[in-house]
Amino acid sequence: MSNQNKPRSHEPIVWLLFAAGGMIAAMLMPALVVITGIGAPVGLIADGSLDHERVIGMLGSPAGKLLVFPLISLLFWHAMHRIFHGLHDLGIQAGLGYYRVLCYGFALLATLLTAGILFLI
Repeated sequence: MSNQNKPRSHEPIVWLLFAAGGMIAAMLMPALVVITGIGAPVGLIADGSLDHERVIGMLGSPAGKLLVFPLISLLFWHAMHRIFHGLHDLGIQAGLGYYRVLCYGFALLATLLTAGILFLI
C-alpha cells in the first residue's frame, strides 16, 4: 500500500515543540526556580545580579530575548500538548478538532504574546 495517498500530519511538528518544552521543563526550570525563587529572595545571591534594572537590561538585549523567548514559548507548547492528550484521560474525546484548535491555538497565542512583550522591552 502506498503512502502517497495519505495526507501528511502536522503531529511531528507538535511533538518536536512538546519534546523541546519538556526538556526545558525538566532540565532548566528547576534550576531557575531555585535561583530566582529561593536563592535571590533569601539572600544567597547577594551581589545584585538579579536586580530589576539588570534583568530588564538583559531582556532588552537581542541575546537575552533569544534566550528567554524559547524558554517561555516552548513551555506553553509542552503544557498545552499535555493538556490536549490529558483530555482523553478525563473521558473527553480530544481527537475532535475543537479541542485541538483550542489547545494549540492557545499555545500559539501565548507564543505571539511572548514575542510581542519581548519586542516592547
